[in-house]
Amino acid sequence: MSTNNSRRNFLKTASLGSLMAMSIPEIVSAAYAPAKGKKIQLNKEDIILFQGDSITDARRKKDDAAANSPAALGTSYPFLAAAELLYRYPEKDLKCFNKGVSGNKVYQLAERWQADCLDVKPTVLSILVGVNDFWHTLVNGYKGTIQTYRDDYKALLDRTKQALPDVKLIIGEPYAVIGVKSVDDKWYPAFNEYRQASREIAESFGAAFIPYQEIYDKAQKSAPGSYWTVDGVHPSLAGARLMAEAWLQTVKG
Repeated sequence: MSTNNSRRNFLKTASLGSLMAMSIPEIVSAAYAPAKGKKIQLNKEDIILFQGDSITDARRKKDDAAANSPAALGTSYPFLAAAELLYRYPEKDLKCFNKGVSGNKVYQLAERWQADCLDVKPTVLSILVGVNDFWHTLVNGYKGTIQTYRDDYKALLDRTKQALPDVKLIIGEPYAVIGVKSVDDKWYPAFNEYRQASREIAESFGAAFIPYQEIYDKAQKSAPGSYWTVDGVHPSLAGARLMAEAWLQTVKG
């Protein structure tokens, strides 16, 4: 083996070993590093709203409208992120809500947007949506396209900014972990277009962007995909913590 090949193999092995030894915050930071993304400044009395589909919903108690209610925040990343925020910043009097609804696509967010977003008057709005906009074309006969997703998402954000011009936006990248139950080769390459669209939309609206796919990809260097997600889409407990850490790294106090 040549000296150059030996060096390349050594560096590759060393890099993989370093990644496997990383903690969750370090895995997330490594995924964020190439983008050097925008961060959201949290202010006193901010109203933080998590929106999206089942990944966000996470069995939340929908008849509980109270801010910072454990039951209303569900069992996934919004609950974990909100808990950490309230622990870190007691002096800010933050109010956290979760209004995600299982199965939603962008047009379904729009149908309930007045009551579940605009009337809440968030100052920080976090949205993770897109996996169903693609997945349901495979399993539920949904006829929407990538252009439908783009147009609906932009219209939703235009509407939001008109009603809440000062709202600070966080947009999560739709993600999928291939080889875990529901996610197989039929997803690709088409699903990648939804990921790219979410990034472009975040940039055009000046939103902070969470690269969830890269984060899950890097996390699989330390444990397999089935450790982080139960079906390729919905996070396990470890995956929920991974996502919460990613969300927390988009904000600063």
